[in-house]
Parts: sequence; C-alpha cells; structure tokens
Amino acid sequence: MAKRSRPRRGRDQPRHRFRSRPSDPQKQAAGIVKRLQGTRIRSVGTARNYQERLAQIATRLDVALTALTPERAVAYLQGRAAEVGQKTLDMERQAVQAMMVHVTGQMPPGARLPVVKSAEPHRPRPRAYSPAQVRAVAAKQDARNALATEIAHASGIRAHELLTLGRPDEQPPDDRRERSHLTGTAAEGMRFAGRDGVVYTVVGKGGLVREVMLPHRLAERLDARRLDAPESVFDRGVRYLQRYDIGGGQPFSASFSRASLEALGKSRGAHGLRYGYAQNRMRELMHHAEHRLALALVSEEMGHLRPGITQTYLR
Repeated sequence: MAKRSRPRRGRDQPRHRFRSRPSDPQKQAAGIVKRLQGTRIRSVGTARNYQERLAQIATRLDVALTALTPERAVAYLQGRAAEVGQKTLDMERQAVQAMMVHVTGQMPPGARLPVVKSAEPHRPRPRAYSPAQVRAVAAKQDARNALATEIAHASGIRAHELLTLGRPDEQPPDDRRERSHLTGTAAEGMRFAGRDGVVYTVVGKGGLVREVMLPHRLAERLDARRLDAPESVFDRGVRYLQRYDIGGGQPFSASFSRASLEALGKSRGAHGLRYGYAQNRMRELMHHAEHRLALALVSEEMGHLRPGITQTYLR
C-alpha cells in the first residue's frame, strides 16, 4: 500500500504561533544575580536573598523578569504589602530595583522604586534560647553538632563562623580601632569583662577577624577535636578553612532546627543561640557598666560594631 503523502505547506501559508512562556523562575533569577555579582553585589548573603526574591516575583507574576516594568513592579509591591512584613517587602523592592537599573535598563542609573509600606503589623517574636533549652537541643544532636551548639550559645558566633574558629597566633584579629565605639574610652580594654576563658578568633561578615571567648570546659572539648591539618570546606558558595571537627554553616543550622523541633516542639533557628548570648551577656555586663556602655561591649563581642543592631537581639 502506497504511503499517503502529507500536503506540503506553501510559503504563504501561515505558521502556527505559540505563546512564548517565561523560562524557569529559578534560572531567570540566577541569571540576573550572576550579572549583578562582583560589581553591584559583593555579599554572598545578599546575592542569595536577591535570587530568592526575584524567583518568587517571577513565579507569582508568571512573567519574564527582563520584561518587568517599573509600573508593574510597583503594583506587585502594593499587592504584596497586605501579605508580608516590611523586611520581605523591602528586600523584593531592592532586588527588582537593582535588576532594573543595572541589568535590564528599565530604570536609569540612580533611580529608585518608591518605598511601599507593609500593612502587616510587626510583631517581634522571641528568638533567644535559654541555657536549659540549649542543653535539651544539644542532647538530640551528634557530638560534632552538639558541641557547636554549646559554643555558639556561649560565644554568640554565627553558624558559618563556627567553621572559622582558630587560635589568635594562627589567625590574628583585625585592628578595629577605626570602627570601634570603644576606641579612646575607659572601656577599650573591657571586652569579655566578667568572664574567664580561652580566646579564639573567627572570621565574620566582610572578612573581619575578631576575638571570641569560650569557657575553659568548652575550650578543652574543642581542642580535643582539632584537626591534624586545616581543611577547606564550602558553605553556601563560600570557602572556609576549618581547623576543628565540629558542625558549622548550613548543615549545622539544619541539624539544630531538627533537634530543636524534636526536643522542644518548635525551632527558632540556630540564630536564636546568638540572641541568647546577647541577652545573657547584657545581664552580666550590667554589673560592670552602665547600659549604653554594656550595649557597645556586646556589639563589639558579637562583631556588629554598631550598637543599634545589637538592640534587636535584646527583644
């Protein structure tokens, strides 16, 4: 049986047209942020936040990010104002603004999207973990992460800073006098006042190396887990030099949240350990200094260098 030939389409017959669909929101957002990194975005954390927000916007609007106009962006933000808090709303505005100015050219250099106020009332929720809660959480973790939990609560260091612990002779602290609120005051030598322990250093935000103090009992346990040679580890795209076999970074945060849910039925995140440190330390320092000075000391110890930021940890 002869094959039936298909009728050939003439040149003047119209092709079927299909509506082009936006590509995957995550890929769109990653492509935008990649173009912003190195020149407009230097912080890994900011890049990660921008990518999350841009992917969210592309998903909700079902639109190609490169085609987003300032008018539609403002309309989107006004709609979001009834759904999210001010912090999320500001992050989405900043991410879209950076994209439109530096990538898509929808806005001229220096232009800004209007600030939209969230309709959601801000209700700060308690974040700090008490010593008893820390012990309960640590009891649900393996040895590496349990020690990291106790260290973070006792020193106020961040999850990624756990990966950078070192001795001052091998990782000297930076000179912070130009940025310190204590420089030239009687309190310049009061850091860790009222505490006794062993001083280590960590690498904080912006690569700033600062001193932290651990109680002797934790220092002994930490030194027992010192690696024969430092190891390179990557966390959220950043390389760290790890000298101790303890938890840190994103894997530690995940371990802490799981253990907190199991032990307490809820999780405030590993950052809640930092809240606990700030509040405990303020109570201690009030025996040695007036409130403003105590706040500046806690700010120095936590690596903020701005007491105003530290105040948020005291709620």
